[in-house]
Amino acid sequence: MAKGPGRRGGGAKGTASPKLLADNRFARHQYEILETLETGIELLGTEVKSIRAGHCNLRDGFCLIRQGELQMHNVHISPHSHAGRFFNHEPLRVRRLLAHRREIEKLRTALEQKGLTLIPLNLHLKGSWIKVTLGLGRGRKLHDKRHEEKRRQEAKEARAAIARI
Repeated sequence: MAKGPGRRGGGAKGTASPKLLADNRFARHQYEILETLETGIELLGTEVKSIRAGHCNLRDGFCLIRQGELQMHNVHISPHSHAGRFFNHEPLRVRRLLAHRREIEKLRTALEQKGLTLIPLNLHLKGSWIKVTLGLGRGRKLHDKRHEEKRRQEAKEARAAIARI
């Protein structure tokens, strides 16, 4: 088959933008994200198939550092529909995240000293690998949320006014 403009792919390896598989938009409302980190995630085969099918919920997820390992808790990945009960995975199991030791130590100090939280922001494909973006965030108070909403509304109105001109 000939390569042409209508054919998919064809770009240089690794230049494609990451494909978003699951997103935690609620986290950006609840937390002020100070820093982000992209890590790998240790998954089972049926989990990979379910995530690629879009059956993943990050809303209640959080990350902890236990025994020198970065772990993701409370992220629901639905059981794969075409696998038997014996071969399927637990939907809410604790999943290990893959990061360098220096990154884990840096996160540990931030979590202990500053009282910050580590939240999964999204799952995406990078090449053929599934990656998770973590956000180091500080919880917002109700008045902070209202202030942020007001700022966004004003910015939206300013963009609309400029567009009308």
